[in-house]
This record gives sequence, structure tokens and C-alpha cells, in this order.
Amino acid sequence: AADLAVLPGVGAARAALDGLRERGHDVALRERFDAGRPVLGICLGLQLALEWTDEDGGVAGLGLVEGRAQRLQEGRVPRIGWAEVDDRGAFYFAHSYAAATPYATAWSEGVVAEVRHRAFLGCQFHPEKSGALGARYLEAACLSLV
Repeated sequence: AADLAVLPGVGAARAALDGLRERGHDVALRERFDAGRPVLGICLGLQLALEWTDEDGGVAGLGLVEGRAQRLQEGRVPRIGWAEVDDRGAFYFAHSYAAATPYATAWSEGVVAEVRHRAFLGCQFHPEKSGALGARYLEAACLSLV
């Protein structure tokens, strides 16, 4: 019944998805999304919302958004630190996988940084670790989703 469901993420895809499935949260998130109720995915949360992730030998995702999380092939891996997101400023990233999806809406160093599809908004960066700019991002995301 919450105005917004947040799918946060730090950790491994298989363990996170197993935990969601054990508690029935995977079904609840799909039903919520199908009903047009907003979901915000942060970092791993974005990756879990996709159809598939290559992490942990390959794991089926929640399927809220078309696409897959693929291991980064270029640059530093893991990609940790501050990086520009289009013309929005620098945000904090910590990841080894990134989304490949037709619903990308922002990029950072050639990597998908944001995804929007229907009632889902996902960001690869960590707005909660991105200082004042991250706080403004979360505020705008919440206002646009609810």
C-alpha cells in the first residue's frame, strides 16, 4: 500500500533474487508494476528489475523491464567512484554489471546510468551516497513517480 516501493541494491544478484522469491516479494513487485504503481530500483535493484542478469552464472530477473545486466567489459571493473551522468553532474557508482536495455534514459562513460519504463525508474548509481546532488535526484524521482 506504500506510495513507492524501493528496490535497493548492494550485494549479489542470486542471493538478492532468492531472498525476494522466498518472501514472495518478487510476485508483489510484479503485481505492483503491472498495476502501474511506482517502483524505484537503485544499483542492484535496477539490475534485478531486468529480465536477466549474467551475474552468478546467470539468473532470471524480475522481468519488469526488458533487458539484461551484463558484466562491464571496458574501463575499471569494478567501477567504483564518482562519474558524470550526461549533463546532470557527478554521482557515486559501485558496480561490475550494467543494464543493456532499450529503456535507458541516461549514460555515464558509455554505461547505462538510468532506466525508465512505465512505473519503474532505476539508477545504476547510488543517489544515497551522492551528496546533495543525489538527494535532489531522489526528491525529483519520488515526486515524478508518486
